[in-house]
Amino acid sequence: MKRLYKLLLPLSIATTATISTHAATKSVKHTIKNGETLYSIAHKNHTTIEEVRKANGLKKGDNLKIGRVLKVPKNTYNAKTKKKIVQTTKKSKKLAKKTTRSSTHVIKSGDSLYAIALKNHTTVDKLRKINGLKKGEPLKLGRTLVLSGTKYKTSAKKKKIKMAKTKTNRSERKLAKTLSSVKFKKMAKASSKRSNKFSISDILFSSKSKKSANITRLAKKKLGRRYVWGAVGQKNTFDCSGLTSYVCKKNGIKIPRRAIEQSKYGKYVSRNNLKPGDLIFFDTSKRHKGYVNHVGIYLGNDRFIHASSAKKKVIITKLGKSFYSKRYKGARRVTS
Repeated sequence: MKRLYKLLLPLSIATTATISTHAATKSVKHTIKNGETLYSIAHKNHTTIEEVRKANGLKKGDNLKIGRVLKVPKNTYNAKTKKKIVQTTKKSKKLAKKTTRSSTHVIKSGDSLYAIALKNHTTVDKLRKINGLKKGEPLKLGRTLVLSGTKYKTSAKKKKIKMAKTKTNRSERKLAKTLSSVKFKKMAKASSKRSNKFSISDILFSSKSKKSANITRLAKKKLGRRYVWGAVGQKNTFDCSGLTSYVCKKNGIKIPRRAIEQSKYGKYVSRNNLKPGDLIFFDTSKRHKGYVNHVGIYLGNDRFIHASSAKKKVIITKLGKSFYSKRYKGARRVTS
C-alpha cells in the first residue's frame, strides 16, 4: 500500500513581502486643512497620490475643499519600491502647484477684489460668486474671503499671450500698474484712515474713470444755476464754457476758457464712442456759421448737461433732440 506524504514548502521571499505589506496596509481618516495637497497627505501616510485618489473617487484636477474628510491608505509601499515612488511624487509635487487649491484671504487695508484675484490667478467675477458679493459692495477690513475653486495658470508665458489678445486684458494691465503705483497706495492709505470700509468701486475705476465720474457729478450739482454770460462760477453762475472749465478745474484739469478753444483740446472722440465726462460741441448760431460757439458735458444715455442761454440756467438736454443733433460739431475727452 502506498503512503501519501504532505510536504510543507517555505513561501518565497516575494510572497512573504507581499503578505506583510498587505497586512500592514490600513486606511485612516484625514480632514483637509488650509494649504494641504494630495502630495503632502500621501507623503505623510507613506502612500501615493494615485492610492488616495482611488480610495476617494477623486479625479485629476478635482478641488480639495477645506474640511473634507479623506480616506487615506497607509504604508502602501515597501522599501524596494519607495525610491521609485519618491521620484514619481516629486513630479506630482510640481504639478500640485498648478492644480486647484483651496485657501482663504483676510482683507487688509488697501486690498481690492482685483488685486486679490490677480495675486491668486483668478477673476473678480469668480471671487464675487464664491463669496456672495454684489457689484459695488464694500470690502470690510478683517473679513475672510474664500478662494476655493481658483486655479493657477499653466505658465506665465501663456498668460501674457492671452492678455495681449483682448482690449479687456490690456486695460487690466494698466489697472494693475495703477494699483502698484506709489500715488495709488497713498490714496488707499488715506481712504482706510477715513473709514474701515474700502469701496470696491474706488479700486475698479482707474483715475481717468474717477475724474470723468467726478466731472459729471459736480456738473449735476449745478443744475438750475443761473446762466450769466462770461461767468465761471462767480455766485454760482455760469455760461456754457464757464461751466465746463469750472468743473474740470475742480478736478485738476486745466482747459482753455472759450468753447472754440476747448473743442481743440484733449483727445478727439467719435459720436458713437462718447462716454460720460466727454465735452461735446455745437454750432448754435442762427445762420449755421460752421464754428463752435456752445459746449456741454456728456452724461450718457443720450443726455448732456450745459448752461443754456435760451433757458437762462444749467439744464440737461437730449443729444438726439433735433436742434442739437443737427448742430453737433464733435467731442473731446479731456481726462485722457
